Amino acid sequence: MAKRVAVIGAGVSGLSSIKCCLDEHLEPICFERSNDIGGLWKFTETSKDGMTRVYKSLVTNVCKEMSCYSDFPFQEDYPNFMNQEKFWNYLKEFAEHFDLLKYIQFKTTVCSITKRPDFSETGQWDVVTETEGRQDRAVFDAVMVCTGHFLNPRLPLESFPGIHRFKGQILHSQEYKMPAGFQGKRVLVIGLGNTGGDVAVELSRTASQVFLSTRTGTWVINRSSDGGYPFNMMVTRRHHNFIAQVLPSCILKWIQERHLNKRFDHANYGLNITKGKKPKKIVNDALPTCILCGTVTIKTSVKEFTETSAVFEDGTVEENIDVVIFTTGYTYSFPFFEEPLKTLCTKKIFLYKLVFPSNLEKTTLAMIGFISLTGSILAGTELQARWATRVFKGLCKIPPSQKLMAEAMKKEQLIERGLMKDPGVDKADYISYLDDLASFIGVKPNIPLLFIKDPRLAWEVFFGPCTPYQYRLMGPGKWDGARNAILTQWDRTLKPLKTRTIPGSFKPASTSHYLKAWGAPILLASLLLIYKSSIFLKLVPEKLQDRLSP
Repeated sequence: MAKRVAVIGAGVSGLSSIKCCLDEHLEPICFERSNDIGGLWKFTETSKDGMTRVYKSLVTNVCKEMSCYSDFPFQEDYPNFMNQEKFWNYLKEFAEHFDLLKYIQFKTTVCSITKRPDFSETGQWDVVTETEGRQDRAVFDAVMVCTGHFLNPRLPLESFPGIHRFKGQILHSQEYKMPAGFQGKRVLVIGLGNTGGDVAVELSRTASQVFLSTRTGTWVINRSSDGGYPFNMMVTRRHHNFIAQVLPSCILKWIQERHLNKRFDHANYGLNITKGKKPKKIVNDALPTCILCGTVTIKTSVKEFTETSAVFEDGTVEENIDVVIFTTGYTYSFPFFEEPLKTLCTKKIFLYKLVFPSNLEKTTLAMIGFISLTGSILAGTELQARWATRVFKGLCKIPPSQKLMAEAMKKEQLIERGLMKDPGVDKADYISYLDDLASFIGVKPNIPLLFIKDPRLAWEVFFGPCTPYQYRLMGPGKWDGARNAILTQWDRTLKPLKTRTIPGSFKPASTSHYLKAWGAPILLASLLLIYKSSIFLKLVPEKLQDRLSP
């Protein structure tokens, strides 16, 4: 009999988890507390149900070819960057194509997930759910938590003296839906992440003035790169990743900063990174223009509030503030777990490869989607689900819990003593993380073998965009359409742009163009690698000789 798997949430991660269960002949039952799929991407005009939803004007930050399910490309006429409705339509198409809806129980809240008395032997879980006031209890062989990390709004009012005296409106970005109601108001947005930038730009078109407060500053990236092609497709490439690993970090940092300041000098716009703070990036096409036009004013951290004004760290004061919007993120929350599992799962360092809790004797619980990547989260969560379902079946193994807990606790001590950076704070490198998971499953592309068997494909895989299709070329879950999807990815990219056909127009020679652009860096990186290897090869015989001489 197939193992029963409880999938909590029917958003981006939940849908891929259901499909991955079916691919591995497991029996999924998905519990979704709302009345539809899509999770975060299902727009509603209010947040009364306590669920975080996207604001109406949201546009994806990662282009369609880089953020699709690996065996289900977007339709070719879909725009490269989509609004909420288009992306939700894609999720719906995915669910219908693979017949996933029949495995979902809507309007069902998960009340508790607890170990069975014989968990150390069976790895089974008791799951209590509630549907329209009626509770049910069921036993599952495994659980996949796909609730995402946009559950509990982080509203750090205690960090802002005088905020309780402030007479204006205070809200978290979770409550923000559209600019209606902000006409003519003076708005202060606190926090400069992707959401803070988006909200500030949109409100600048209706509010009388928008102030955007940031503690650290940020690098601002466009959705389009040189030539007008999607930025993600130009940057997220294996040969770039190779260069980043070989080049000294100081040189790499200098190259990146020089490129980012080429569009506009961040220091002149008040956006440069504060000294000593870790660098971060946001995607926003309009923020520099809004600053240039004066509709958005960049400010330092807020020192304190009065009844009607905000006092900033640099001593400046902005009077007559009507609204303060906190875009200060979210905190992890797992109310259905018991301690110590509840607390442990909120610490990424105790999640093996950001998926499996380290303290469980049986690996039958997977946390899907609790990641921050430099690329598409969707692609990352899908590989997590593919790996987790194979672990559930015993086809992939992970180290024993004693070893995982010992390693995690050692790292935690080093972090507390300041001897190690917390890996859960920074975004994980997209290609490195996906390749790591793919190697466990056996689906990581074998580049040298590809160059021998299929040079054209290998060229696109190594020098072209690292699209999710690459993880369907070989191994378990291989998709026959993966090769064609890779070779036609630029056709789907350019299709929605060419609505006016011009005779003699041409599509980008992506490989040759970037070989010219990156030929010198690749050559330099290769020489460095050869140099390091030659030193190693020289040292080995010398060391052996020293040992053999006596």
